[in-house]
Amino acid sequence: MVECRIQNNKHACNCTYACSRKGICCECLSYHQKRDELPACYFSDMVERTYDRSVENFIQMWQVKKRSY
Repeated sequence: MVECRIQNNKHACNCTYACSRKGICCECLSYHQKRDELPACYFSDMVERTYDRSVENFIQMWQVKKRSY
């Protein structure tokens, strides 16, 4: 089994919400998947701060980003 590198994960995590899953990516992914959401790391920092983790918000964010290229 692969060892979870919680401290390394916490440094890369852009989630601004305080929760017990911070740095434990497998638990975070599972939690959000059950709610039809994506975790904070899928979003830009600015969009993450809205706490809207919906798939629709993710698609909208990337459509806007794609148009700016």
